[in-house]
Amino acid sequence: MTQTSNFLAASVAVFVLLCSDSSVASRPSMAECFEGSDFIANAALSRDAGMSSEAFIDRMEQDFVAIQSFPSELRWFVHDADDEVFLLESAREVFARPGAADSHRQTFLQACVERMAR
Repeated sequence: MTQTSNFLAASVAVFVLLCSDSSVASRPSMAECFEGSDFIANAALSRDAGMSSEAFIDRMEQDFVAIQSFPSELRWFVHDADDEVFLLESAREVFARPGAADSHRQTFLQACVERMAR
């Protein structure tokens, strides 16, 4: 489980450092939708490797606090509170309704693209 936690922490750190293609809050870019879908698939893989929902969600919430110290235009995906809720609820769904990582990835990607189109 330590290796899974380290992987999750490293993944989130990398995403935090990526610059966004879009500075519009709550309207992710296509690149962010694909990257977010990878993150959600990795959440499912972490779940499958034994990480608990509580540990995963707690870590995400801690990361959101750290992410807020970056200007919105430098954040990956989580530009504002609406983005946090969207990503957090998607991760919660991974644990509430276990399924294949690719299935969770596709569901997230569809929801993200719909959100992008708003």
